[in-house]
Amino acid sequence: MVKPRNLWIALADGGHARFLSVDYNHKLHIEESIDATTVHSRSSALGSDRPGRVFESASSARHAVAARHDPHEAEMLKFLHLVGEILNGAAKRGAFERLILIAPAPALAELRTSLDPATAAKVVGTLAKDLVHMSNPEIATHLEALIGPAPGKS
Repeated sequence: MVKPRNLWIALADGGHARFLSVDYNHKLHIEESIDATTVHSRSSALGSDRPGRVFESASSARHAVAARHDPHEAEMLKFLHLVGEILNGAAKRGAFERLILIAPAPALAELRTSLDPATAAKVVGTLAKDLVHMSNPEIATHLEALIGPAPGKS
């Protein structure tokens, strides 16, 4: 069980992030919220050009070549690294002593790699779920296993 003193909870997915603090009554308070501007963009808007073309060897037909990298995937990785940088900066300022990371499994893995060693040492728990769009009371129910029930609640 994690004591709430200077505890932050970082919730993220590929395009949204919320940073919550926990008070002594286990109420969650939003410290910051960010959204990627490209989360709902079309792939054509994210890429620089149309896909290349190749000739068919047996005829004069031409086919589009699939892109080697998904532009949405690249933007998601860029956003998660930004979230990691925000957490690194907050840790250096002393905004939290303990950190819980909550994100879908692929995003959680990427987020952990973007943390510097000092910030990573403050991680006291992780939860591989997508809770970023839930309300604070709903998130609190998922956190009881990590931080325990609120005082006066059994």
